[in-house]
Amino acid sequence: MKLTREAIQSGSIRRLIAAADPTMELLSEAEMRASLAAVLAAPAAPPEIWVFAYGSLIWNPAFHFVEQRVGTVHGFHRRFCLWTHLGRGSPEVPGLMLALEPGGSCRGVAYRIAPAAVACELAIIWKREMLGRAYRPRWVPVRTEQGPVRALAFTMNRAYERYAGRLPEDVVAATIAAAAGQLGRCAEYLYNTVAHLEALGIHDRLLTRLRDRVAAASTDDSRHRAMVPARRKK
Repeated sequence: MKLTREAIQSGSIRRLIAAADPTMELLSEAEMRASLAAVLAAPAAPPEIWVFAYGSLIWNPAFHFVEQRVGTVHGFHRRFCLWTHLGRGSPEVPGLMLALEPGGSCRGVAYRIAPAAVACELAIIWKREMLGRAYRPRWVPVRTEQGPVRALAFTMNRAYERYAGRLPEDVVAATIAAAAGQLGRCAEYLYNTVAHLEALGIHDRLLTRLRDRVAAASTDDSRHRAMVPARRKK
């Protein structure tokens, strides 16, 4: 399955997750509406709604926007720290996803949503990012060349049961190289993120190093399989 706007709106992604992992606690529709309403009613909520993207929202936003800017968030950095047993992994071979962790800074993309479309577009984002309890949405200042904006960012909920913490880089690389799920290989998630960051002029040294390590591991694995003779049928 592809993570598309239509799949999110129709509930297909929610049904896929519920069927694949019945143990995962999903927020109800009422809980998601309440969560979104609370964020919009927060004192820090700006008059214009921006969303900060640091991972797959950069290369597959699936929501409509009217402006985008490259920007920097200070006080958070992007890290592979969220285990996934579904989209880019499986219960047997979990994958890792990006989240925002406290400390440092993060370069990404801020998207502005048209005022008339805020309710519809944020509902789509919530059905994508807030199905479970992995993220805590919060308003963060984003510095851009065109001026500062305050944007909605999805930060890691460190109390979440699938929070991975700070893993050694070799463990992260090996995990990403091996994992795959209903949405594809975990390595593709990493490759797409790095490629689109570079296209925007953003050079994340950690992600670039991970990409190179994962690519090398995948190449070595392919060579190993090619060297192993096929077993003859008896």
